[in-house]
Amino acid sequence: MAKKIFNLLIFLPIGILLIMFCVANRHSVSLSFNPFNPDDQFLSLSAPFFLIVFVALIIGILVGSVVTWFSQGKYRKRARIEAKEAVKWHQEAGRHQSRAEEMERGLTAVTHQASGR
Repeated sequence: MAKKIFNLLIFLPIGILLIMFCVANRHSVSLSFNPFNPDDQFLSLSAPFFLIVFVALIIGILVGSVVTWFSQGKYRKRARIEAKEAVKWHQEAGRHQSRAEEMERGLTAVTHQASGR
């Protein structure tokens, strides 16, 4: 319940601000990708300003996510290797534990036989 209230207190004002931004910036602007001839219609785009801002924001988030994913690859690889090694050592410890239990049972049986004589 507290999480719902927290989300409501955070996301409701952000949503209201985004709606206000969209309404205030709904006029069409021209975005030109040709720095030498800005009037070139082939490399230009006309769209509402808020749409251009949101698309740029989404592209920035996606590019940042991909860069972060690739830059953290060495840590994920190391974590996989260490997890496999931990499983291997855990299995080794289990084998030693079962072997020690067998030796203890054998020693107990020998002790009982020796005391029974």
